[in-house]
Amino acid sequence: MTLHPILAAVTARITERSRATRQAYLQQVDAAAQRDPGAQRLGCANVAHAFAAMPEADKSRATALDKIKVVAPRAPNIGIVNAYNDLLSAHAPLQHYPDLIKDEARKWGATAQVAGGVPAMCDGVTQGTPGMELSLFSRDVIAMATAVSLSHDVFDAALMLGVCDKIVPGLLIGALQFGHLPTVFVPAGPMTSGLSNSEKSKVREQAAQGLVGRPELLEAESKAYHGEGTCTFYGTANSNQMLLEAMGLHVPGTAFINPGEGVRAELTREAARTVLALVKDQHFTPIGRLVDERCIVNAMVALLATGGSTNHLIHWVAVARAAGIVIDWDDFSALSDVVPLLTRVYPNGSADVNQFQAAGGPGYVIRELLDAGLMHADVMTVRPGGLREFTRIPSAHQGQLVWNEVGVSQDDTVVRPASSPFSATGGLKLLKGNLGRSVIKISAVPEAFHVIEAPARVFNSQDELQQAFKAGELDRDLVCVVRWQGPQANGMPELHKLTPPLAVLQGKGFRVALVTDGRMSGASGKVPAAIHVSPEAAAGGPLAKVRDGDRVRLDGLAGTLQVMVSEAEWAARPLAQMPAELSAANGVGMGRELFANLRRNALKAEEGACTWL
Repeated sequence: MTLHPILAAVTARITERSRATRQAYLQQVDAAAQRDPGAQRLGCANVAHAFAAMPEADKSRATALDKIKVVAPRAPNIGIVNAYNDLLSAHAPLQHYPDLIKDEARKWGATAQVAGGVPAMCDGVTQGTPGMELSLFSRDVIAMATAVSLSHDVFDAALMLGVCDKIVPGLLIGALQFGHLPTVFVPAGPMTSGLSNSEKSKVREQAAQGLVGRPELLEAESKAYHGEGTCTFYGTANSNQMLLEAMGLHVPGTAFINPGEGVRAELTREAARTVLALVKDQHFTPIGRLVDERCIVNAMVALLATGGSTNHLIHWVAVARAAGIVIDWDDFSALSDVVPLLTRVYPNGSADVNQFQAAGGPGYVIRELLDAGLMHADVMTVRPGGLREFTRIPSAHQGQLVWNEVGVSQDDTVVRPASSPFSATGGLKLLKGNLGRSVIKISAVPEAFHVIEAPARVFNSQDELQQAFKAGELDRDLVCVVRWQGPQANGMPELHKLTPPLAVLQGKGFRVALVTDGRMSGASGKVPAAIHVSPEAAAGGPLAKVRDGDRVRLDGLAGTLQVMVSEAEWAARPLAQMPAELSAANGVGMGRELFANLRRNALKAEEGACTWL
């Protein structure tokens, strides 16, 4: 299939824009790859420390010395970076994965070690609390922790064990600093379906109106989030898994198989076999070479075709920069104009990710995009068969893994072919105007609300908006402007708690929208929300000029975000300053003091909110 000309053009301009930084990155990767293995290169004391705790048989393999000091062929050593904790439902299964991996490595004459653990926080727990202000920057902490783990430098390959929101981007950014290592990502899969996402949202809206109390709300939430695995809506965590499939960094088809399924353990073992195969000279595929401009574009296309998380317009910018590749929101916008929306998964529809998997899942979407010329087929992946291997679904047959063709959609209300999509354009939209640049998850918004024009009500925090809602002050058409929520102001927390009250207002027949320099997460819902407004108010962005009563127009069709004030008046209007009490409270308590340097150094949202550049 001929590559779509827009896809080719976007890839070409990314390649040209990134030429110098990508070349410098690859030189670093190649230099590291050409060194002798760590067990031969490091001093004897270093090597002894590295392998002191290994069982004797593993130690002999790793050091290439047997008991009578005869030099033997050295076995590859896999470094495992694990984001396990049992507070995150999605990460609880990872507790036992290292044992499976070590056992499988031994079967193939290799060794494996847990190189380190990285922190992993649950945004579902911290939503609406001070802890949420650590969330975005936890990505860069995870990247640093990954680097610390791999800095022992005795590894020939790496396995990254992680699933959720900031964890996968952080692991990927960290792994790319060790781009000379073949690397495979190992997920755990979604929890089985519980209370439907639509029913859960209905109870949340009832609670926001005071129609049900805490017992009823807790019961509903506990039925929705009830076991091991990722949350079943198509938020940031599950978008991570879709993108990794599209980048060829998983064992094919691994993303959405539930933790309790028998094939899950065999897929984890297959990850060890896969990464060991990449170490061999004839298949040597370091992650720094694999993640190239085409690979990044494939990830962007997969995000758009599935209406994935808005968070990835920040995270994948940062991931690309870690590989010396520079992308921006104009690239996403150009691709969104030609990439069709192929899925309807909550919040873009009523189905959950288990229904998505049953209908065809990532394999179906990738096949349709490849056949339509909307993905680069000529990319490296962790499998020798390339990206086509990721169009198949794994299963176990007589104890062996087999991959089957995905076939036709099993439910065309959930996934559709590229020839008959839900929408001719992608799920995300770039908005531009005198309020700055922002994005909207347009695929989740009913068509009747794609354009909102109404008077502004300005809030300095999400708590202010919720108080105004409870006081009945918002029962009218309005655009809620929530500012001082960007990376430099307070770490750019998700404002997911604002969805229920705004949905209630919309349900009453009012035309409402949200405009903010904060985030709304992968769960951005049916209320139009212009998010990630950049530059942020705290950095002198135009949100700091908005006043109560200003007429604001959010046009998701034309791609504009404007305050309807004359140019002369707008230019002359001074920037408001963050309220003193808010400024004094920001960054205090719940460990936020430790993140002060990250807030000071954070780049704009469109630049990935990176703190290391």
